[in-house]
Amino acid sequence: MEAINISEFKAKCLAILERISRTGERITILKHGKAIAQILPAVPGGDTFPQQTLQGTVEFVGDIVDPVVVSEDWEALGGEE
Repeated sequence: MEAINISEFKAKCLAILERISRTGERITILKHGKAIAQILPAVPGGDTFPQQTLQGTVEFVGDIVDPVVVSEDWEALGGEE
């Protein structure tokens, strides 16, 4: 992984981004010798939402609308003092 100073990145930004896209390498941006950012290539096939990979993996068991506990067991609804 290559590390470059922020001033060099600013001067050559478009060329660096093209290289990252083409080669898939990661580049760390340094400011005063400390890493402040890391640039990596975009994930291909970003046309869908990540949640769509979960489609079809959920199974509904029982009633999903009614509370799990019957209302008589709720202290907030009870008249007991």
